[in-house]
Amino acid sequence: MSTDAIVLLKNDHKEILKTFRDFEKLGPDAHVRKGQLVSRMIELLTVHTYIENEVMYPRVRELLPELEDDVLESYEEHHVADVLVMELVAMKPDAERFTAKTTVLIENVRHHIEEEEKEWFPQVREGLGRKQLQEIGAEMTEAKAKAPRTPAAPSALKKTIDAVVK
Repeated sequence: MSTDAIVLLKNDHKEILKTFRDFEKLGPDAHVRKGQLVSRMIELLTVHTYIENEVMYPRVRELLPELEDDVLESYEEHHVADVLVMELVAMKPDAERFTAKTTVLIENVRHHIEEEEKEWFPQVREGLGRKQLQEIGAEMTEAKAKAPRTPAAPSALKKTIDAVVK
């Protein structure tokens, strides 16, 4: 399996987007299944944003300073998703605004994924060599093994707090 950082992130994106599509296919009364899918989304997004925030973004920031503004924007997009995720964790799937809040999360994350894949990833791939992307990917694989699976985990909470105070 490739350890190319961009390939790893794109694979995560595919899994996240599939969960979104599965959610969107459900009818208004599929509360149990919606709850299950949102729990899965939250786990996938928590792990994914952790490895990006802890490994990918800092390394790109260090190696490609000209992409600083893009990295800072990505941190903020993650923060918006984190806020929505924290609110969803506290909601029951049959709550009046559960589906609406999930839809807003999906729209925000889709926008973020599209920007990364169409604009940012090509710039990163061009700026970093294959060897560097594989080294970053290996670091991300290690980080993924210890990544929080829920936004209530201490390392996930730290990421959310850092986004507010930094």
